[in-house]
Amino acid sequence: MEALDLARWQFGVTTVYHFIFVPLTIGLTPLVAIMQTIWVRTGNETWLRLTKFFGKLMLINFAIGVATGIVQEFQFGMNWSEYSRFVGDVFGAPLAMEALAAFFVESTFLGLWIFGWDKLPKKIHLACIWAVAIATNLSAYFILAANSWMQHPVGTTFNTETGRAEMTDVVAVLTNSTLLAAFPHTVTAAFLTAGTFVAGIAAWWMVRLVRNGDSEKARTVYRPAVMLGVFTMLISGVGLGITGHAQGQLMFEQQPTKMAAAEALCETEDGAAFSILAIGDLTNNCDGVAHLISIPGLTSFLANNDFTSRIEGVNDLQERYEEQYGEGVNYIPDLTVTYWAFRLMIGLAAGSVALALAALWFTRKGRVSDNKWLARIAIWAIPTPFLASSFGWIFTEMGRQPWVVYPNPTGVDGVWLLTERGVSEVVSASTVVISMVAFTLVYGLLAVFWYRLMKRYAVEGVADTERDPSPDNPDNQPDPSDPDAAERPLSFAY
Repeated sequence: MEALDLARWQFGVTTVYHFIFVPLTIGLTPLVAIMQTIWVRTGNETWLRLTKFFGKLMLINFAIGVATGIVQEFQFGMNWSEYSRFVGDVFGAPLAMEALAAFFVESTFLGLWIFGWDKLPKKIHLACIWAVAIATNLSAYFILAANSWMQHPVGTTFNTETGRAEMTDVVAVLTNSTLLAAFPHTVTAAFLTAGTFVAGIAAWWMVRLVRNGDSEKARTVYRPAVMLGVFTMLISGVGLGITGHAQGQLMFEQQPTKMAAAEALCETEDGAAFSILAIGDLTNNCDGVAHLISIPGLTSFLANNDFTSRIEGVNDLQERYEEQYGEGVNYIPDLTVTYWAFRLMIGLAAGSVALALAALWFTRKGRVSDNKWLARIAIWAIPTPFLASSFGWIFTEMGRQPWVVYPNPTGVDGVWLLTERGVSEVVSASTVVISMVAFTLVYGLLAVFWYRLMKRYAVEGVADTERDPSPDNPDNQPDPSDPDAAERPLSFAY
């Protein structure tokens, strides 16, 4: 294999692996902040226990997300140095803002939250976790700003003397229409993931306790967590559908090849149907492709809110792009990956739907349940939004190919880059192989530790009792005369 193919595989492996943890961090941090807020406002010890329980899981996930995310930026300057040379003036700005304005705040206040339970006033300590939650989502915004610019370059000009893209309007980059569509869709997907995670674990524990005869703890501790997770799923699920539709319509305008490939739509059609199942050789010339199950007119509606509108097929789009950007290049993304990634992204959301419906039914009118199927659905549903988010990311990135910077012909001249021209000219294939194997092995080991830690603390469950950090002190100030004050652990999680 050539260095280009290997570099693409390496970036795909590391990026998809990292993105597994991202949605849970984005969504779970605000939910932990909500739990702590309820405790501070009501004084109900249950919510303190839930805060610390899910806070442990959030910290584990956050740590591995940071460790795996650092690798991404190094690859830009190594395997993809030609890409960095071309877009560094623009692409580097949002990433720098993310590090300085978001990640710095995120990591600083997370440290204060971890170590400040017995040190800070309750409300100041609560403000710390909210600062982390806000900074986490702000971090996502800046990273998506960089990615959205790759999908739809704006606020940029092409310098013919240096052969580089140069930023002319940072506000345009940070208010890119692609970004404004992608961010709410990503965040609602993250809340769906976190809501499923919280409801799944809490529902499993609720069933277990009821079957073991401890209905009181199931009712007072785990049922409220189930309800919080379910309501989060319901709200984020509606938001996910709305934002997904808006983003899809924008992609039909900005990246028609991606959306045509998502439907394996070979020829231009009026009233294009939405394909549920297609068979045949999903190669880029569409030979032998047959749509067995489809919904008439739905693709046209998704594109333009019109069941009869015309949608260009991949064959016509290939001809158009050859006229605009030159012959000799296949401008259509891999149909197999794009088609199935799009369907798996949508279809796997059924896991969250099943859990939400089952939980609402079995906990109706204040009940707790010992139904074994609820426990099974809860466990089976937890990984589904993680996988759906990963396939969504695969669809977004693979659907952009063969471009690493997709052209924006409606206002930015000369700023586009084929993936094959972004790879380093000096990094050899053997070097990429060695690093890819090393990263894959390390990431595999990290996955084992992540799974064992998450399982360990999830199976431990919520503590039976939890000492209020300030039972006799409204301001949560440690008592210097307390002989045990110096021996208290710095971190509540370990």
